[in-house]
Amino acid sequence: MQALVVYESIYGNTRTVAEAVARGLAERLVVTLVEVGGAPTTVADDVGLLVVGGPTHAHGMSTPDTRSSAAKKAHGAPVSQRIGLREWLAGLGAPPPTAGFAAFDTRIKGPQRLWGSAARAADAELRRRGWPAAAPPESFLVHGPFGPVHDIVVAGEAERARRWGLDVAASAVAHAGPGGPAH
Repeated sequence: MQALVVYESIYGNTRTVAEAVARGLAERLVVTLVEVGGAPTTVADDVGLLVVGGPTHAHGMSTPDTRSSAAKKAHGAPVSQRIGLREWLAGLGAPPPTAGFAAFDTRIKGPQRLWGSAARAADAELRRRGWPAAAPPESFLVHGPFGPVHDIVVAGEAERARRWGLDVAASAVAHAGPGGPAH
């Protein structure tokens, strides 16, 4: 089974998590990892799992304004410069017949109620577009925005992301069953 991982990242944290998720998925699936600006808007029929991830901005997926604001705080060029996950999802075609999806985000360490979740927003958008969920949305934590340690993935979160990817892959393979896509 093929998996496509599409991520948006400004500071590189979501890219770090996406790479870890892809490593976990790759233990069971053939994985393509792509930054959102280079992602196809039509998912190939041989893709059985779409995984999307982005940073949480203003309680949900980023917007052009929140990306611009975040980019001004970046210590270098933002990873995602052309579009964000929200815009990519808006142009995404229908799911292949046997594809499911999972969504993740990065968000500041603390209560989800306070910071929100881009993964939940992406999950809702994909469901609205007819994509079946393969796993519930998941958040991975970063330090910030203040203090001596900020704008980095919290220790242990990348490994947790790898394990989450492995769990999502196992679920997708089990869901596909013997009549599903080739493993």
